[in-house]
Amino acid sequence: MVRFAVIGTNWITESFIEAAKNIDGFALTAVYSRTEDRANQFARKFNVENIYTNLQELASSNQFDAVYIASPNSFHASQAILMMENGKHVLCEKPLASNTAEVKEMVQCAKDHHVVLMEALKTTLLPNFLTIKEHLHKIGTVRRYVASYCQYSSRYDRYKQGEVLNAFNPVFSNGSLMDIGVYAVYPLVVLFGEPHSINGQCYMLESGVDGQGSLLLQYDEMDAVITYSKITNSYIPSEIQGENGSIIIDKIHTPEKVTIKYKDGSEEDITVKQDQHSMYYEAKEFIYLVQNKAFESTVNSHKSSIITATILEKARRQMGVIYPADK
Repeated sequence: MVRFAVIGTNWITESFIEAAKNIDGFALTAVYSRTEDRANQFARKFNVENIYTNLQELASSNQFDAVYIASPNSFHASQAILMMENGKHVLCEKPLASNTAEVKEMVQCAKDHHVVLMEALKTTLLPNFLTIKEHLHKIGTVRRYVASYCQYSSRYDRYKQGEVLNAFNPVFSNGSLMDIGVYAVYPLVVLFGEPHSINGQCYMLESGVDGQGSLLLQYDEMDAVITYSKITNSYIPSEIQGENGSIIIDKIHTPEKVTIKYKDGSEEDITVKQDQHSMYYEAKEFIYLVQNKAFESTVNSHKSSIITATILEKARRQMGVIYPADK
């Protein structure tokens, strides 16, 4: 049994718990929140006895083995490092940290303390992403990766009314690329590794973060085009183009239907059935690592997280999106 604590009492944490509770070996035993009222409210909902409002006390607790971190991005590194220094395994929401330096520090801490550190990027562990990897060879030499994830944020309406919530606040290392664009970048990295050039541009909001943007990434034999937004919606699929055909992906962040269209006009549906909540598979991977003392995922690896952080940071700096954590 892997006993979990959670840092963050928002909807994503609730989704994680709902997904993970169906996994043998998962137990929720501790809740952290900055306020006692919120901690108690959340703990009652999930029948948890141990609540904490002090991070040091949480880190020193013997009531849990691993922690799921879903706090604002700017807190990820410091909270994860504190937990790992106290021997706790860490599953941390995407993006893993504010910048590359923080990610590297987290990875080194995990190695020094012999604990699991994994970025909670669900896409790359989903059944229909694994089927993309399995069938990728069928389209021949890959020439282009095109991914789009544009989702209008309900918080943007409040932003336009003058209220800057966390989602559009650079203090919390937020913005469209970090929150939305990462879902298109991380799968690219898992499939194709590190690009040799990165070009990014965005529409900058007055708060100092990107509302939407585009990336162009170059590899030796292919390029990648990524578009993302928190101020518009998009309904187009994503695509991996090869010389023999293209893989069409309905939603890059949570693929549910995947089709190959070959250059001769034929089609092959390579969709596989997904029986579980989309966050189930990342939780299962993490629990397996803890139980088997594997320390690092072969899919959501430390290397993939570092490359992804590097892409995000380089693109942000080109756009002029700079966080307090970068300075």
